[in-house]
Amino acid sequence: MKLTVKGGKREIGPGERANRSILCLVYAVVFLFLCLMAYVGYFLTVDREHVINNAYNARLDGFAARVERGRILGSGGEILAETRTGEDGREIRNYPYGSLFAHGVGYSVRGKTGLEQLGNFYLLTSHENLLDQAIARLSGRKSRGDCLRTCFDVKLQQLARDSLGEQNGAVIVMEPATGRILAMVSSPDFNPNTVDQDWESLVSEDNTEAQLLNRASQGLYPPGSVFKTVILLEYIREHPDDYDQYRFDCTGYFQYEGYTIQCYHGNAHGSQDLSHAYANSCNGAFASMGLELDLKGLGDTAGELLFNRDQPLAMAYSRSRFTLEEEDGDWQILQTAIGQGLTLTTPMHITMITAAVANKGVLMKPCLTDSVENAAGEKVKQFEPSVYGALMTEKEAQILTDMMELTVAEGTGSALRTESYTAAGKTGSAQFETGKETHSWFTGFAPAQDPQVVVTVVVEEGGSGGQTAAPIARSIFDACISGQKDVY
Repeated sequence: MKLTVKGGKREIGPGERANRSILCLVYAVVFLFLCLMAYVGYFLTVDREHVINNAYNARLDGFAARVERGRILGSGGEILAETRTGEDGREIRNYPYGSLFAHGVGYSVRGKTGLEQLGNFYLLTSHENLLDQAIARLSGRKSRGDCLRTCFDVKLQQLARDSLGEQNGAVIVMEPATGRILAMVSSPDFNPNTVDQDWESLVSEDNTEAQLLNRASQGLYPPGSVFKTVILLEYIREHPDDYDQYRFDCTGYFQYEGYTIQCYHGNAHGSQDLSHAYANSCNGAFASMGLELDLKGLGDTAGELLFNRDQPLAMAYSRSRFTLEEEDGDWQILQTAIGQGLTLTTPMHITMITAAVANKGVLMKPCLTDSVENAAGEKVKQFEPSVYGALMTEKEAQILTDMMELTVAEGTGSALRTESYTAAGKTGSAQFETGKETHSWFTGFAPAQDPQVVVTVVVEEGGSGGQTAAPIARSIFDACISGQKDVY
């Protein structure tokens, strides 16, 4: 290689240029190789389950050909789903509790839903000992798939459904400190044992019941007065030093620029401070409050509470909707401030907001699964509680807790008053169609200052939240808190 110098500058010969080009190519290949290895590592440690669970993954058929689908279990080991082999040798998925866990456990024909879909990877993976697997292969049998133990408390689930009765709606029971979902009921439901036979009627255009819809996480409802927690939080944020100075004189109606907002059944609440306006669910006070709020700040607070955002849920869910712009008219603002207008939310979303209040402002990711066990009952994986993040400060959560406790002690949540424990909650009655009864809401937790469980109830066309939804929640709190858990 020959180097020449002209005018004090070093010239690079053709050979050195070639060497540098080769070196750059080597670096590029090494970089791409490292990227590939990083992706393989990510796939094996993080994304493998999601890829295998994908309905478009043809390898699932290969898994099912070698492994008998594992069981889904309740928190106490009860069998919620299992595989049975018929006389013709065909495998049939059996659900011993019928419709009780229809939406949570799901089904595995005509596609997969619920935990049958979310836990597909684990149910088609076998951790049987090697000897048993070898014997199974030599004898032409399938290996037994792992079992998925859920957080579902079977007795609590039955109580929640019995308490809801024949009414349409949803009930959710969650541990705020862990995110574990102990019960999740959606009504009307369906029998997962007969989905294949009932499919045409379930998806028929003439079917108005929507049994396949999980109302707990996918049902969008106007929140009514349970949304006043969001309005209240924004007001406190805008008035951190003097929110306790708020006063409103309720005559049963609030009139503004020709519009009238009526309190429930026209009840006149009289002079209200902020705590009692919330406890008594005074529409007039909150409508007036809505006109004073910074709409951008309210939108930001709603966003921080997961409206119009993805939610930390593994199950299928609907996004909650909050729409209120600076250019919106007074009527839209008045309606939104009392939980009407264009606002829609799911019972699961309201549960998450309430759980954050109960857990000092921090939301734990809701989870349905506790652990994975092999067919012999030996644990192979434990699902640990996972923090989503803070939806509010600890101080804000305590203020809301105190006001929700007052709602039960002196306000619309009187159905939960008992000497056995102190509950905190918020009721709601949401209009959705002229001429029809309102949807009935309750969300809350107990004990108020040491929360163990959060309960959210929505009853379609149930009327007053305090009279319909709150008693359902009371039955669940009694079972969990009052020492009745072993007898419900």
